[in-house]
Amino acid sequence: MKKIPIIPVPVDEAEMALFEERKKIYPRTQKGWFQSWRWALVFFTQILFYGSAWLTWNDRQAVLFDLVNRKFYIFGLVLWPQDFIYLAVLLVISALSLFLFTAIAGRLFCGYACPQTVYTEIFMWVEAKIEGDRSARVRLDNSPMSLTKFRLKTTKHLIWLAIALWTGFTFVGYFTPIHSLAEELSTMSLGPWETFWFLFYAFATYGNAGFMREQVCKYMCPYARFQSAMFDKDTLIVTYDTDRGEPRGARTKKIDYQAQGLGSCIDCGICVQVCPTGIDIRNGLQYECIACGACIDGCDQVMDKMGYERGLIRYTTEHALNEKMTKEAMWKHVFRLRTLIYGAILGLIILAAGISLVYRVPLKVDVIRDRAMPKITEIGAIENVYRLQIMNTLETDRTYQISVKGIPGAVIVNETEVMIKAATSHVFPVRVRIPAGAAPIGSNRLRFVVTDGENSKVTVTEKAVFIVPR
Repeated sequence: MKKIPIIPVPVDEAEMALFEERKKIYPRTQKGWFQSWRWALVFFTQILFYGSAWLTWNDRQAVLFDLVNRKFYIFGLVLWPQDFIYLAVLLVISALSLFLFTAIAGRLFCGYACPQTVYTEIFMWVEAKIEGDRSARVRLDNSPMSLTKFRLKTTKHLIWLAIALWTGFTFVGYFTPIHSLAEELSTMSLGPWETFWFLFYAFATYGNAGFMREQVCKYMCPYARFQSAMFDKDTLIVTYDTDRGEPRGARTKKIDYQAQGLGSCIDCGICVQVCPTGIDIRNGLQYECIACGACIDGCDQVMDKMGYERGLIRYTTEHALNEKMTKEAMWKHVFRLRTLIYGAILGLIILAAGISLVYRVPLKVDVIRDRAMPKITEIGAIENVYRLQIMNTLETDRTYQISVKGIPGAVIVNETEVMIKAATSHVFPVRVRIPAGAAPIGSNRLRFVVTDGENSKVTVTEKAVFIVPR
C-alpha cells in the first residue's frame, strides 16, 4: 500500500501565559454612608490595636500574652496553659460568629473589619493624599521617572514603612511587655525572636496593604472560596437591580429615559471605579466582592444627581430581588430559622463561657506522686512523697492551707501552709504519712485539699494515689 505523505499545516503561533497578568487598580475616593461606617471601623480597630498594648492594670500591661512565663493577662483576668479550654471556646465563638454574619449579610467582616481591608484602606488614603486623586495617580504611574515622581513615590513608601514598622512593633508588644520592648528597640538589643516577628509582621503589612491589596482577597484568603457554602437566597448581598437598570446607556438629565427605552443605569462606570477589587457588580455577585458598599455609595450619588430613585445598587437578597419584596418582608426572610439557630447557639456558648469565667476558681492544684518507693519508718508508719504545684491566679499574694483526706490517720509531715505570690505558681515536695495498718497493701485513694486561708470558699480537691508496700 502506498503511503500518503502527511503535510504539516502551518498554524499561527501564540504565547499563552499560565497566570493572568495583574492590572493595577486605582480605586476612586468615595464618600457616603457605607464608607463612613468603614472609616469608623478603621478608627475603632486601630485605636483598639495600637492603644490596648499601652494600657496598664495593677502595675502591669493590661493585655499581655506572656509566652515565656506561660501567662496570659487580659485586664484583671490571668490565664494559664491549663485554661486552654477558653481558647478553644474563643475559636468556636469566632467560627459561629462568622457563620452567623455571613448567613445574614455576606462578607461583612471582609469589607469592614478584616486587617487586610483596614490596612489597605489606610495605605490607599496615604497614597491619595500624596499622589492625588485617581486620575492623578494614573497619570503619575504612566509618566516617565522625574524628580517630582521620585519625590512623591519615596515619600509615600517612607510613610508606608513607618506605619508597617509601628504595626510590627505593636504586634510584638502583645507578647513582650511593650515598655521593655521599646527600651530594647531604642538600644538595639532586641532578642532574636522579637526581631524576627517585628520585621516579619512589618514586612507583611507593607507588602499586603501596599502592593498585593486585592490579590490577597482574590487568591490568598480561603474565605473568598468557601463563602458560597454559607450563602443562600435570603443572604443580604451587594446587588445590581438588572430589571431596573437595563438597558443601560448614557443620557442627559433632561431626557425622559423611560420613553427612550433605557433603564436607570447611565453606564457612568462609577461603581467600577470605586471598587477596591476592580470588579463590575453589574455582572452579578463575584467571589472578589468584599461587600464594602463603595459601589452603593457611588451609584446613589449618581442617582441623586440624575434625579432618580436610589437603590439601583443596594444591599438586598436574591429572593427579595426576584420576588419584588418589600423591606419588611425581606428582613423577615433574613432572620430565618438558620440564622436564629446560629444566634441561639452563639448566645448560649457566650453565656456559658461568661458564667464559667465569673465563677472560675482562682486556684489551680496539680499533684504528681514521686516515683521513689514508699518509705517505712522505724515505728512502721508508711510515707509517700508527692510533688505539689499550686497556682495562684489572683493579682494578690495568697496563703493556702494544705491537708489530706481519704485514709484514716493520714497527715502531712512537712509544711501544711504555703504563701504563693500574685499570679505565680510554686512547686514543692509534700510527704504524707499514714499509721501502720491504716490502709491495705497496694494502691489507695488519697485526696489533697488546698484552701485559701483568707477565703475558705476557694478550695480545690485533687486526687492522688497512696502506695502501701508489701
